[in-house]
Amino acid sequence: MATRDHFDHLVEETLASLPASLQPYLDRVAITVEDWPDPAELDEMGVPPDETLYGLQRGPTLGYDGSLMAPPVIVIYRGPILADYTADADIRREVRTTVLHEIGHFFGLTEADLDRLGLA
Repeated sequence: MATRDHFDHLVEETLASLPASLQPYLDRVAITVEDWPDPAELDEMGVPPDETLYGLQRGPTLGYDGSLMAPPVIVIYRGPILADYTADADIRREVRTTVLHEIGHFFGLTEADLDRLGLA
């Protein structure tokens, strides 16, 4: 099982691997790791209780100017990923896929777009 530090490192590793041209767009995006999604928040968002969520992009997408809205946040959920994957290679792959998936949402991509890119 991946320790919290190791899991955080996998997220950081994925972010560091992004092209430098994308980095300025992500400067104002808080990217965090939480253990599990908050059931009340998921209910409020209309996420079915039986759906497994590995990550979530909250707040505005690209084009956010900082006015009147909370800043964009990307959350990666450690618990569900570790519950579904045990091998380090599988955890590493899913963390990367999830981080890229949520960044894709920040850039305005839909689930269909992400599916076409192999990030669903």
